[in-house]
Amino acid sequence: MKTTITFSILIWINSSRAKDNQAEIFARVTVNQRRVNISLKRKVNIDSWDKAKSRVKGNSQEARVINIYIEQSQAALFQAYQDLKAERKIITAEAVKSRFLGTDQQHYSLQNIIDYHNDNHAHKLHKATLGLYKTTQGYLLEFIKKEYGTSDIYLRDLNYSFVIKFDNFLRAYKLSRNKKRIRGNTIIKHIQRLRKMVTMAFHIEWIIRDPFVKYKPVFEKSEREFLTQIELQNIENYETDIERLDIVKDLFIFSCYTGIAYVDVMKLTKDNVLLGIDGGQWIITKRTKTNTPVKIPILETTQMLIDKYKNNIRAEITGTLLPTLSNQKLNSYLKEIADGCKMKKNLTFHMARHTFATTVTLTNGVPIETVSKLLGHTKLSTTQIYAKVIERKVSDDMNALKLILIKNKEENDLKNSESAG
Repeated sequence: MKTTITFSILIWINSSRAKDNQAEIFARVTVNQRRVNISLKRKVNIDSWDKAKSRVKGNSQEARVINIYIEQSQAALFQAYQDLKAERKIITAEAVKSRFLGTDQQHYSLQNIIDYHNDNHAHKLHKATLGLYKTTQGYLLEFIKKEYGTSDIYLRDLNYSFVIKFDNFLRAYKLSRNKKRIRGNTIIKHIQRLRKMVTMAFHIEWIIRDPFVKYKPVFEKSEREFLTQIELQNIENYETDIERLDIVKDLFIFSCYTGIAYVDVMKLTKDNVLLGIDGGQWIITKRTKTNTPVKIPILETTQMLIDKYKNNIRAEITGTLLPTLSNQKLNSYLKEIADGCKMKKNLTFHMARHTFATTVTLTNGVPIETVSKLLGHTKLSTTQIYAKVIERKVSDDMNALKLILIKNKEENDLKNSESAG
């Protein structure tokens, strides 16, 4: 097998096809005695051509311009050869020509990676998640049209400036439905989705550099609201003659004692209630959001609710374990329950999942690794935010205790001074 490569570049003019004494300039690339000719798209007067030097004679402005162009073309051809060599590609005269002309590499655009992402992830992502990607993609295309006056942009043109400009575009964007601006953390989510698509392009070698290297997103810290033990007890004790409110209360309490999110509660059937490893009743299902298996032992309160709706007509019609309602109606009715309980918190159904993580499990000594499994989290770090909430609650309680102790000391000191007087 031949291991050495011979490579040469010759600049020449095709005088045999000259017109009006003007001949076209060519570069001849030879690799291992095989050659190709490449037109340099320039013409020169035959009489002014120096065949020995492969340059235009003289020192006129025109001669200098053409000679510089020839030198640049030679350098570019040599670089094409060097690049192919560095990439361990098969080096032929045709390969060098293609690299020089840029015809060996397809230049992919943002729309290409959007289509590639959607086609390859349609069966992997939940339709709601894919919908979020399509929202981000819509903003991207709107941004490109506004910023660059075009419908698409090459991936090779993406850089740090592009990311910052897109970030600024989102921060100034007003939503058509309510004229409000997009919130900070939502903007970061849009940037993250763009980053995932661009990273995919990098991995499949559609781009050679990552434009996000210098971009450091910072999430605004938000508190995960949950119910305290007293607040949870107040809702459990809430009584009403209105059937819809009673059902909503039960669905909320069910989630408080299982940690199951709304979309997954609505999908539960009797088939999801099975014997667990300990011989007791467990709910065994999968999270719709991540397709992660979830296995939750049934607590007494949960079992009471399952029994209550065992023969419920609404649940039988839908074939579900519990009656079903839309998330919008659930959250609307929960506000009525909150008012009935004189609760100032903005009660939402997702708060039940947070309550399970904090008040029901972590506060009662359930290890965070177990809570993570029960919630169906794929990373422990996702669960650890609840531990931080618990630590903050401990801090608040201790600060309250400090105030009580200070007050008690002041009262005792006052009594002692009065006695002494």
